[in-house]
Amino acid sequence: MGMFSSINIAATGMSVERLRTDVISNNIANAATTRTPEGGAFKRSRVVLAPVNGQTIFRNPFMPDDIDRGPGAGVKIQEIVKDDTPGRLVYDPTHPDAIMSGPNAGYVEYSNVNIVNEMVDLISASRAYEANSSVIQGAKEMFNSALDIGR
Repeated sequence: MGMFSSINIAATGMSVERLRTDVISNNIANAATTRTPEGGAFKRSRVVLAPVNGQTIFRNPFMPDDIDRGPGAGVKIQEIVKDDTPGRLVYDPTHPDAIMSGPNAGYVEYSNVNIVNEMVDLISASRAYEANSSVIQGAKEMFNSALDIGR
């Protein structure tokens, strides 16, 4: 591993946590959405992560041997998937999005977003972002201390 590997790994974690925060915020904003352009109620999204294996994520042009490869090279976003669990049904036959026929006639399907779970996920993403930021700060301090020793 190269000298800047810890910074590169933490940077991948920070970018992933920023996207997770954006996806969670979108879920919270659409928690009461009953109609989407695709049709039906809003479905919760979630981010699926995967480890980086054998890929160069960040390349330092000044350190040609500083290539992050293999296990422990960071994390990447594999995909963003929709949660297909059914939303909650509320009986409101006057609502414009009420189901017109069948056993659920008169019910409105709301999104499957649980605000409490989303807030827990948001706190988790925020703390993971802060932890990665602390790793970068610690690496910077370590590099500065190494430079001071060499003086």
